[in-house]
Amino acid sequence: MKNEKVNRLIISTVSNFFIFFLLAAFITTCCVALFISTLQEAIGREFTQSEITLAAKITMLNVILLSIGMAIFDYLHRKIIVERPVKRITDATSKMIAGDFNVRIQPISKFSTDESFNRIIHCINKMAKELSGVETLRTDFIANVSHEMKTPLAVIQNYGTLLQAPELSEEKRLVYADAITASSRRLSDMITNILKLNRLENQQIYPNLTAFDLGEQLCESLLQYESIWERRNIEIETDISEGVTVCADAELLSLVWNNLFSNAFKFTEDGGKVSLKLSADSEFAKVTVSDTGCGMSAEVGAHIFEKFYQGDSSHATQGNGLGLPLVKRVVDILQGEIGVESSVGEGTTFTVKIRLIA
Repeated sequence: MKNEKVNRLIISTVSNFFIFFLLAAFITTCCVALFISTLQEAIGREFTQSEITLAAKITMLNVILLSIGMAIFDYLHRKIIVERPVKRITDATSKMIAGDFNVRIQPISKFSTDESFNRIIHCINKMAKELSGVETLRTDFIANVSHEMKTPLAVIQNYGTLLQAPELSEEKRLVYADAITASSRRLSDMITNILKLNRLENQQIYPNLTAFDLGEQLCESLLQYESIWERRNIEIETDISEGVTVCADAELLSLVWNNLFSNAFKFTEDGGKVSLKLSADSEFAKVTVSDTGCGMSAEVGAHIFEKFYQGDSSHATQGNGLGLPLVKRVVDILQGEIGVESSVGEGTTFTVKIRLIA
């Protein structure tokens, strides 16, 4: 491999020198012929053979010196203007291949006449930055999945061990079995949400757009939580406009409402209130889900649509931080809008806009 590179370098150098030699010879010969012709006319006589021979030798020497000079100039030009930037780029890409996405290439001097390398360097730096972000997300995703799976698996393992005790009472057996079932359901829901979110982010789910009454769908979704609000004495307030028809994917939208209602009841204390409002303008249907729960700070609100993010760092509340990212992705796919307003101790309001039927 090394010998091949050396051979190619020698061939390239010789061929470049030969090209420059021919070019210099042609230009110099033309210039000398013109000079001799003009000089002969000026002095009114022809040159002798010895004078012409001497001039030819001097011309040949000039051609050789010019060729060598042009070859050296070309070599230095390629070395500085071409080979150095290429080496920077190849070194950086080699590091990226090895997994180092923090590498950045310094732009070529502004005195360079060719901006092509700077454009290439800019694109490579941008690619490295994006890959670095993707790698960070991947690492965080794996860490968060491992953490979230570890908790329910530990519960299942511990209570499964306790269930093996021969003297265990029937009451404790039922309690332990319920804990195992709840942890298994939590683990199953998390895996299901991960798969859904992955398919949505990789555009493997394509919305099936149909026209349907949004108010009816909201009522059906809300009624699924009837046992919860009755058991916890939560007040329900609704203001649903009639005849609001949207053009969207009903199945995907149901994921949105189920997650928003689930969060509203999860964070609302007993005796609190959950409100649902539906209105429409000329372009969008506007759905507002409000609660009188614990609310959240602006810092927490800025991250709630990130995967696995939970405002409660102790993970005391049930959930895995995948519901709201799933909601955000669905709304984006349906070309809608979602926003949140919240204050600590005063509750939270989610606003979703869905495009009406065309």
